[in-house]
Amino acid sequence: MSRSTLFARFANAIARMVGSPFAFLLAVALVLLWLITGPAFGFSDTWQLVINTGTTIITFLMVFLIQNTQNRDAHAMHLKLDELIRAIEGAHVAMLDLEELSDRELASVRRRYERLAAEAREKMRTGGTDTGTPDVPFDMSD
Repeated sequence: MSRSTLFARFANAIARMVGSPFAFLLAVALVLLWLITGPAFGFSDTWQLVINTGTTIITFLMVFLIQNTQNRDAHAMHLKLDELIRAIEGAHVAMLDLEELSDRELASVRRRYERLAAEAREKMRTGGTDTGTPDVPFDMSD
């Protein structure tokens, strides 16, 4: 088993565990335990440092695990959407892998669809319909 697969499995398992109601209740219980022990430790700097250090370390590590699972989910979602686009007859295959375009290219595509939406709203205002599959010119020079 490769390291990336091992890490992905680990990250997914941890993300599922820490996203559970049990994990939330455990975190609440730990905070309450920390609060209850405050008087016993005289609300000392060390007592405060324990919660600050613990939460900082957990947050730091969780950022990477959550980002990994979000990246995997986003990649899977893009692939699923790409497959739907590919499978629909008449769909612009150039829309596949759209997330890889530059910001300028994405803005160009967005403007074309904004114009299409504006034209559809205008048709509806004049009693027309906004259904159908109008052609959208797809070139990157816009």
